[in-house]
Amino acid sequence: MKKILSGIQASGTSHIGNYFGMIKPMIDMQANNDLFAFIANYHAVTSLNENISEHTMNMAINFLALGLNPDKCTFWVQSDVKEVLELYWILSAYTPFGLLERAHSFKDKVAKGIPANHALFSYPVLMAADILLYDANIIPVGKDQIQHIEMTRDIAIKYNNKFDNTFVLPEFQVDSNVATVPGVDGAKMSKSYNNTIELFMSPKELKKRVMSIQTDSIPLDKPKEYKECNVYNISKLFMNEDELELLRDRYRSGTEGYGHFKLSLLESITNYFEPFYEKREYYLKHTDDVRDILKSGATKASSIAKNKMNTIREQIGLIY
Repeated sequence: MKKILSGIQASGTSHIGNYFGMIKPMIDMQANNDLFAFIANYHAVTSLNENISEHTMNMAINFLALGLNPDKCTFWVQSDVKEVLELYWILSAYTPFGLLERAHSFKDKVAKGIPANHALFSYPVLMAADILLYDANIIPVGKDQIQHIEMTRDIAIKYNNKFDNTFVLPEFQVDSNVATVPGVDGAKMSKSYNNTIELFMSPKELKKRVMSIQTDSIPLDKPKEYKECNVYNISKLFMNEDELELLRDRYRSGTEGYGHFKLSLLESITNYFEPFYEKREYYLKHTDDVRDILKSGATKASSIAKNKMNTIREQIGLIY
């Protein structure tokens, strides 16, 4: 059985990019794999977020509401397993400075105006610790995160060259259909870019957000190009092929405008997530249940992490 691991930052409310890029694939894989899913609240510190505690609980509630089953996986909060920070520091000694300088994500975020601090710069090392601590085989990621998995492998190889076969070399897994979920502006959907469609918005807020999706200015009575249209590309996440073919016909007909297409997308999003609202309301009212689930998951994760770190401490001389 493959060991699959992925985490999601507790840096804000969940959005459909999180859902299709990480949450749904993880939930789909929990039945037939050894699944490790964690909320990355240490990583959230890179954005200097002041509401990490609140976001951590909201993220946990959303995971559970959307179908993550704690009986079929290990589900915990990153900061509840302190060994990850110890491994992060040790791996830093095996991470060439130039490797981090080449990280596309760091450059992109700084270019977007996010402050360039050490936490943001060394983010890939902490991500490597998250993965290598649990000997994960498969890491589901979006296309923009592939480089970080490759960096994890580079760091692990450098360590393994000195201490044979300590770390499993992970492989990335990308769903080509949702490798990059577009935001309302067409760029990758990201809280950092303020272009998200959040999960569990009120009907009024959701409609406002969907209607804000950027499109071109082709008149209503002219055929429209769908391939590069943000509305169409988000619709692909929610519609089957028959529904998409009907939508393409509507684009080509020259009888409807982008407002009509946005309303169709709004209906699709509403229908898709409606079944999850009731379960989410339960967990919102029973946060102690959520804490118990996370504590149990942390106990399972800690057992593995402690054993791994005992080996590493002995290898590098921290046990005397």
